Amino acid sequence: MTHYHFVGIKGTGMSALAQILHDMKHEVQGSDVEKYFFTQQALDERGITILPFDKNNIKQGQTIIAGNAFPDDNEELVAARELGLPIYRYHHFLGDFVKKYTGVAVTGSHGKTSTTGLLAHVIGGAEPTSFLIGDGTGRGVADSTYFVFEACEYRRHFLSYEPAYGIMTNIDFDHPDYYKDIDDVISAFQQMAMQVTKGIIACGDDQYLQQIHANVPVVFYGLGDHNDFQASNIQRDENGTTFDVFVRNTFYHTFTITGYGTHNILNALAVIALCHYENVDVDVIADRLKTFGGVKRRYSEKPFGDQVLIDDYAHHPTEISATIEATKYKYKNRDVVAIFQPHTFTRTKTFLHEFGESLRKADYVYLCDIFGSARENAGSLSIEDLQKQIPNAMLLSEEEVGILEQHKDGILLFMGAGDIQKFQKSYEKTVEGHQGKSTQIG
Repeated sequence: MTHYHFVGIKGTGMSALAQILHDMKHEVQGSDVEKYFFTQQALDERGITILPFDKNNIKQGQTIIAGNAFPDDNEELVAARELGLPIYRYHHFLGDFVKKYTGVAVTGSHGKTSTTGLLAHVIGGAEPTSFLIGDGTGRGVADSTYFVFEACEYRRHFLSYEPAYGIMTNIDFDHPDYYKDIDDVISAFQQMAMQVTKGIIACGDDQYLQQIHANVPVVFYGLGDHNDFQASNIQRDENGTTFDVFVRNTFYHTFTITGYGTHNILNALAVIALCHYENVDVDVIADRLKTFGGVKRRYSEKPFGDQVLIDDYAHHPTEISATIEATKYKYKNRDVVAIFQPHTFTRTKTFLHEFGESLRKADYVYLCDIFGSARENAGSLSIEDLQKQIPNAMLLSEEEVGILEQHKDGILLFMGAGDIQKFQKSYEKTVEGHQGKSTQIG
């Protein structure tokens, strides 16, 4: 049994990996800043020790796994080197770990987390499956056949992996603080494709993925009739979305999923294609698709009086458009109210016009201040620059969230990759406070 110490254990990938190793009966502890992050709930539930950063946390006999956000001069990493301990960066450790299983890397500019969660749920109904999801969720299962994991393209970290399968959901220009342009992103995905050892499941409706070539079979899925796996006869009702799947123009099965957006159908098609390739029973696939409950911070719904509050990680124009589209499908004839917090100054500046276009699809728009990052906490533009792109958009602070009460039966979409959740929490407290006062007066 190995004793692992995680430097930066509250990171989404780090937290998930710590849970997996704990489930597999290893000793696990970690350190991080003392601020509360949603990723630590699962760690606390497992009784995994979380310490403040301190060089004295480092002891002989430990194996160190370091989060990518922490530089080599971090005091714990310095102490570990002085003791001669083995040190692994997160993505390097994961790359070695995956080789013990039939690894399935889920990558793409958008939809990685939701697709990873869905695949883990579906294929886990057929064979023992361990998984690592980018929402901070991980599970280690003894004698796993499959290891399903999210593979992030940021800084080309996914090139540390050589999985049996690669699911590629799409290619889009994102992370402008690292990638030069769309061609730079495509080259990274192309390099990743060459490292897959058994097969690639790629969205054939994506213009860039159609160019991908590999040393293994590439199976395409999508809505277009040129795909190997095609969804058609799509119908949406109160139970979700139902569609037929044709495999190379031959009817395969009818499936129902709980989501409503086109992106939800595409994510499901990727999972269906991989499971078909691995000979998973079609009834297992169909049953598991119906019971998927979603992942954290991906369209998490909460009824709130006559309103519905939705927490979503959407932080790129493509994702915002998809989230608004899904909401309008599901909640017809109700106002869609977008509350958006841009994430990083570089991304906001690069996609300023595209953010405007996507947000204009909502009925009402509220904008929160730009959320910086550890790498970049200031920029040459402000939230007012985005406001100018959207007629009638209003700026919103935590103290002013009560204004959202005016949308009586609205669907409130809290979107962003920063700390947008604090605006939702503040709104809930404000409304509950008003209700308490009215009860006292009554």
